Amino acid sequence: MNKEFLKKQANTIRFLAADMVQKANSGHPGAPMGLADIAVILSKHLKHNPKDPNWLNRDRLVFSGGHASSLVYSLLYLWGYNLTIEDLKEFRQLDSKTPGHPEFGHTEGIEITTGPLGQGVANAVGFAMAKEYTANVVNSETCEFIDHKVYCFCGDGDLQEGISYEACSLAGRLKLKDLVLIYDSNNITIEGDTSIAWDEDVAKRFEAQGWDIININGHCFKEIDDAFNKVKDAIKPTIIIANTIIGRGAMELEGSHKTHGAPLGNTIINESKAKEGFDLEPFSVPQDVLDEFRNAITEGDEAQRAWNHLQKQAPLPEQNEALELLQNPDFSKIEWPDFTDTKEMATRDSNGIILNQIAKVVPSFLGGSADLAPSNKTELKDLGDFPKGKNIHFGIREHSMASITNAMALYGTTIPFNATFFVFSDYLKPAARVAALTGIKNYFIWTHDSIGVGEDGPTHEPIEQLSQFRALPNFYVWRPADATENVEAWKKALETNAPSAFVLSRQKLKTLKPKRDFGEVSKGAYIVKKREDATATIMASGSELMPSLQAACYLEKMGVKVNVVSIPCFDLFDEQDIEYKNAVINRDTKVLAVEAARGLEYYKYADDVLGMDSFGASAPADLLFEKFGFTISNIKDRVCKLLDIENKPVTINDCTL
Repeated sequence: MNKEFLKKQANTIRFLAADMVQKANSGHPGAPMGLADIAVILSKHLKHNPKDPNWLNRDRLVFSGGHASSLVYSLLYLWGYNLTIEDLKEFRQLDSKTPGHPEFGHTEGIEITTGPLGQGVANAVGFAMAKEYTANVVNSETCEFIDHKVYCFCGDGDLQEGISYEACSLAGRLKLKDLVLIYDSNNITIEGDTSIAWDEDVAKRFEAQGWDIININGHCFKEIDDAFNKVKDAIKPTIIIANTIIGRGAMELEGSHKTHGAPLGNTIINESKAKEGFDLEPFSVPQDVLDEFRNAITEGDEAQRAWNHLQKQAPLPEQNEALELLQNPDFSKIEWPDFTDTKEMATRDSNGIILNQIAKVVPSFLGGSADLAPSNKTELKDLGDFPKGKNIHFGIREHSMASITNAMALYGTTIPFNATFFVFSDYLKPAARVAALTGIKNYFIWTHDSIGVGEDGPTHEPIEQLSQFRALPNFYVWRPADATENVEAWKKALETNAPSAFVLSRQKLKTLKPKRDFGEVSKGAYIVKKREDATATIMASGSELMPSLQAACYLEKMGVKVNVVSIPCFDLFDEQDIEYKNAVINRDTKVLAVEAARGLEYYKYADDVLGMDSFGASAPADLLFEKFGFTISNIKDRVCKLLDIENKPVTINDCTL
């Protein structure tokens, strides 16, 4: 190794990052400067092709500390991805390719959106899990189609976040040998030295979780290179604990927390460049350095061509067939269950049947629960356990579960779902938000959807969560009223390029008998009971639709004509054009929305909302629905109040549908 040239390469990265932050007058130069030496050596080990960022067998590189984005963009430019020096000069500016944190789909070469600390660690675990599953499906003893590594840069802040504990514990349990965590141990956070809040022995922590540990000087090229060579033969996940100096090379600011999140200033930058004999002109890149980094293009292209040749020469043709089925799932082969003759069924139960039907014929479809498969009804029967099978046992790790499946959804060969109780969606909200922001087709299964949880009481009864997730842009929340709606919801979700959540009942729900136009389920809401000259409309979702229909029946006995609208997906309905909305919600009628949750979003369409104003209580579900007013009688009463008419008693005994 030519140490002087390696240092020149590293300084090029350092000063590009410092110049980007300085020009933007915003950003984080410290970590990129501290990691520059490691980035240079990693460049010599990383298998990727800048000409084809989507090559399946590339190594994945995740930057969990997304604030170090100036390092990411510097490397992508130097390697030859679709970034220019002008793009680097537009760092953190409006509509640039170089936003403040890396965004998947926005900048070529970014594997996944990172920024919220710790999530990238779990994403890396997800990529490694997708790799492991895919390898088990398509590799043979004599021909390995899938044989790449997953690298992840992380810092002290990432490892302080609880999600990293969750994800790394699972990675150790699964012995994900191709996962390499590069820990930038510079002992600095925004407030100063990490010792003011954190002094644990990270090596012992990871040893206890079943990882290999390599300690290195993060500025010694030989130690860095030796570490990357060693992980090639790993039999379990590896953490490289790289002791680094934040702001390396930044004169008197070297090692200071002041380099973490603020520009260095032109004086410091120029003095630093002068000390290293570097061109003082901002954004300078020596030609010999650029040429060396750009070798990634020819090397990556050669590696991909060799891989393509390997596929063509595969001794087992079924390997290519298996890979094709993983990459291009055929949903038309799904035999959707018919619940027409089902009298009643909890939507968690119908959902379990649906999941199994999908998994039987879609090889890429897999997932699991946060230790709740028997309650969530998410066990994929006779399909084995991960990594050779489809059932993933995430353990009680909701946040990492969601971030792991986010990465699995982006890997290219897996379609994941994850599941927990709806109230515990709070634990994974940050990952659901990133899924929505990025448009990741991740499927969230949330059962025990309301006060119907019953005896477990208010700690387990979701009240505000429906409103919270409906407020999330580009995130589709399904709350089907029965088993047949559940099927239609899945059909739409599988074709939607965004995350979908299924909010499902614990208790049994009656299957609605009237003929419905299920084509309109895909629009989020539709009329299930329509009357000419109606004076009132009741809109409801989930378990509240049936009592709403029954209340409408009783109101008709009083001479009050009522339309009833099922709203399985508020988000989709809200996106429809005004003509469809007005056709479903007759604005000439008084509108009551009924939902056993906060339901504040319904005021966009409704004159009144029968919802929850408290956190519920502990009691059998039927008593709770009566206590909080989700009864035929109370729905009927609320409509009468809206219409300002007398609530007359009726004597019919049955209005079931």
